[in-house]
Amino acid sequence: MIRISAVSYTNTIPFIYGLQNDLISKEIELSLDIPATCAEKLIDDKVDIGLIPVASILNLPEAHIISDYCIGANGAVDSVFIFSNCPINDVRYLQLDPQSKTSNNLALVLMKNYWKVAPELVYKAKEYGRSSHPTTAYVQIGDRTFGQVNKHSYVYDLAAEWKLFTGLEFVFAAWVSNKKLDDVFITKLNKALKFGLDNRLKVFENIEMRKDFDLVDYLMHKIDYQLTNSKKEALKLFHQYIKDL
Repeated sequence: MIRISAVSYTNTIPFIYGLQNDLISKEIELSLDIPATCAEKLIDDKVDIGLIPVASILNLPEAHIISDYCIGANGAVDSVFIFSNCPINDVRYLQLDPQSKTSNNLALVLMKNYWKVAPELVYKAKEYGRSSHPTTAYVQIGDRTFGQVNKHSYVYDLAAEWKLFTGLEFVFAAWVSNKKLDDVFITKLNKALKFGLDNRLKVFENIEMRKDFDLVDYLMHKIDYQLTNSKKEALKLFHQYIKDL
C-alpha cells in the first residue's frame, strides 16, 4: 500500500473525491491532515506521498514532484491572507499561521522584497487572530478564512500580491514523494486526480454551501489545479526567495 497524506481543506476535496472513487483507492492508505502535518509525515517517512506546502520541499532529503496537479492560483486565491489592523507598511508585529509553512514564507518574502517592511514575527501567538493591537497583523489560510474578509480593516490576498510583485502564478502545495515511485503508479495517481477535478460539479452535491463565501467560484476558478511549466518556474523563484530570507 502506498501511504498518502492529503490536505483536509475544502480546496482538496476534488482530489480526495478522485482518490476515493477510482480503482487506485485499493492501492493506497489515505490520511487527511493540515498542511504542516502533511509535510511532517513526509519528512519523517510516515507516508510515501504528501500534498505538502511547497516551502517544505526544501526540508526533504529526497523530493520528487510526481503529479501534473497542485493547489495553485493565478491571482487572488481567496483563502490565503494577511489580515491586519493597519496598512501593511505600518505593521510592526506579524503573527504566523501554525498550519502552513508556505504561506508564512510567502508573507515574509512579500514583506521583505515587495512591501519593504520587517515586522517582529510572532510564533504561536496566544491571541492569534484576535489581537486588537493597532500595528498587529496575522497570516491565515484555508477554510478558517471563509467569510472573514469583511471583518478586517486591512486585507491582503497573498496570491494576488505575489502576482502584483512578480507577474507570476503561485503554487501553494504540490504532490511530492520522498522516494522514487513506480511510473505506472504515478500514471494511476494522475488519472485519479484528474477524475476528481473533472467531477467537481458532482462534488458540490456533497458540500454544504455557505452564504458568506462562494465555494463554487472558489473551486472552479480561484484554485488553479494545473501544475504548468510556468508554475514550476514560479516555484523555483519562490524557493530562491526563501533561501535569501
